[in-house]
Amino acid sequence: MNYYRVNKSTSSNPNGDNEVHKDTCYHYDRLSNYESLGQHSNCSSAVSLANRKRYKADGCKNCIPECNKG
Repeated sequence: MNYYRVNKSTSSNPNGDNEVHKDTCYHYDRLSNYESLGQHSNCSSAVSLANRKRYKADGCKNCIPECNKG
């Protein structure tokens, strides 16, 4: 199980998505504006939760490429 966070800002994403990251991702900037999504058994569950929280969520292409739509 991994911990996930969603970036509340879309300014750094060319598609305007809120990226979901594992908390161990090197692209995850601990000083930025993130919301914790808690612990999940897979990235699909974390992205789904972010979408239910009204984010336009997509997985980080580096830490969870299997959940990245591009």
